[in-house]
Amino acid sequence: MKNPHPHGSAQALTGRAPEWMTPDTMHHQWLLLAACFWVVFMFMVASKFLTLTFKDPEVFSAEQELLFLATKPELGNLPEEKHLPEELKPTGDMLSASRPAQPLVYSERLELIRSVCQDDSLKNLSHTAVSKFVLDRIFVCDKHKILFCQTPKVGNTQWKKVLIVLNGAFPSIEEIPENVVHDHEKNGLPRLSSFSDAEVQRRLKTYFKFFIVRDPFERLISAFKDKFVHNPRFEPWYRHEIAPGIIRKYRRNRTETRGIQFEDFVRYLGDPNHRWLDLQFGDHIIHWVTYVELCAPCEIKYSVIGHHETLEEDAPYILQAAGIDHLVSYPTIPPGITMYNKSKVEHYFLGISKRDIRRLYARFEGDFKLFGYQKPEFLLN
Repeated sequence: MKNPHPHGSAQALTGRAPEWMTPDTMHHQWLLLAACFWVVFMFMVASKFLTLTFKDPEVFSAEQELLFLATKPELGNLPEEKHLPEELKPTGDMLSASRPAQPLVYSERLELIRSVCQDDSLKNLSHTAVSKFVLDRIFVCDKHKILFCQTPKVGNTQWKKVLIVLNGAFPSIEEIPENVVHDHEKNGLPRLSSFSDAEVQRRLKTYFKFFIVRDPFERLISAFKDKFVHNPRFEPWYRHEIAPGIIRKYRRNRTETRGIQFEDFVRYLGDPNHRWLDLQFGDHIIHWVTYVELCAPCEIKYSVIGHHETLEEDAPYILQAAGIDHLVSYPTIPPGITMYNKSKVEHYFLGISKRDIRRLYARFEGDFKLFGYQKPEFLLN
């Protein structure tokens, strides 16, 4: 009988493998298989990216949100979570079940505030009454149950634009005229002080509450530059009324005729008896008073505290935690604009006496400690 597999028999007799099993052929097949796996893997990655970028607000889950946050390298160990204590849970339109669990960094900020507030040695620097002055700083979005405490010179104009859109005064941030943002008769942003005591307490207890901070000394530099150096034309009183008042009281060299200098400003702010001058200046002092005086963080239990230095991560998280990220986005942040600039701080404090800097720190020590900013030893010693 003839062999039905003559070629196979010959290969068997000679000990050679079939052509499809030669090393070169097998190498090419393995390369082809690896390429297929790579294409499938890249397709899966691209699908996940598209899912996160073009999310459907109705189905985007808290688990996906944490994955999105964890992909940002600056946030370190954000996949670890710590939930807010019951009394601090946000209570806006979308309650905790549909909001992202709170990453560790935000819980740690709230815990630090609670710890400092309990420190009796800092009580005079960390506590303040929830007065009309404080309630005037807090803007209300009843539609989405949000309270925002304004801390000037920390990018607050953009947050006000977000709330203006949420309140329905304008359809988008781009359509808000700049001269309307701070015009409280036209921007549709009610202040918490405009409500009855009972309504104030109800909102403080149940609404999502947040504000933003930055390094206290860098904020003072920003306030000085904006109000006394650049001096917007629509705010002439800073240069023509407030600056002369500070110079008369705090300039050491009476023959000096230059306009207000940062040294004059520092001496005024560090004076333990500054309040009598503040009363003359009225609410214009909001640009340089402490965060404690503005927002009463030991008396009001805020849901989230954002930091100017990490605003690229904090702004999206705040929108998500408040349940409004599907309705509005925070305006684009120019690269590097939020970074702490130590060289700039050193430049402005150059030549100012250690005594005056220490007195300034003594006034703002509560802000440094409440929000985790390092004591500026390089200026004090």
